[in-house]
Amino acid sequence: MPEVVLRAATEQDAGDMLALYAPYVIQTTVSSEYVPPTLDEFLGRMRTYGKRLPWLVCTVDGEVVGYGYASPHRTRAAYQWSVETSIYVAQEWHRHGIAGAIYAALFELLAMQGYYNIYVGITSPNERSMKFHKAMGFIISGAYQESMYKFGQWRDVLWMGKSLRPHEGEPQPTVPFPEIKDSPLVARALRQAEQRIHL
Repeated sequence: MPEVVLRAATEQDAGDMLALYAPYVIQTTVSSEYVPPTLDEFLGRMRTYGKRLPWLVCTVDGEVVGYGYASPHRTRAAYQWSVETSIYVAQEWHRHGIAGAIYAALFELLAMQGYYNIYVGITSPNERSMKFHKAMGFIISGAYQESMYKFGQWRDVLWMGKSLRPHEGEPQPTVPFPEIKDSPLVARALRQAEQRIHL
């Protein structure tokens, strides 16, 4: 039986994660980048976002098959309880529940940290991604019409959002992910999310 592990990403995973991400840049409109980042650039993103937010990686028998992370939705103070997410799964590992497992873990971890809202931008058209995100509890929030130009065409970006907790009272400061990363609650959330993966 293959060993499936969902865990916090480390800098040692960066090369494998970048190799998984690069085809999305080169071949698809899923990423808005034209050129894949260098390893140093990718590590810089991990270090910057990872100071506060989770980066997760899924491995099968030690091979990185998917990863996901949260980043700030906007940088000004009033938006500090909202994040954006990105999830990438190797093409040959689609339809095994990996993206859903990463999302399930992110929902739990971000809620533990004190976040309220999670958003994702989807380059249109992408009916498959829309259906997947609806199944994960996201609702359509709006669209940026013709805001992205890639592969010789202007494209809309559809925004979907999900609430992680009731919007009641004054929010408390969020807890940086490194402060809870090694806690039993995080370990349990990751193990529970792993159960969604089917090989």
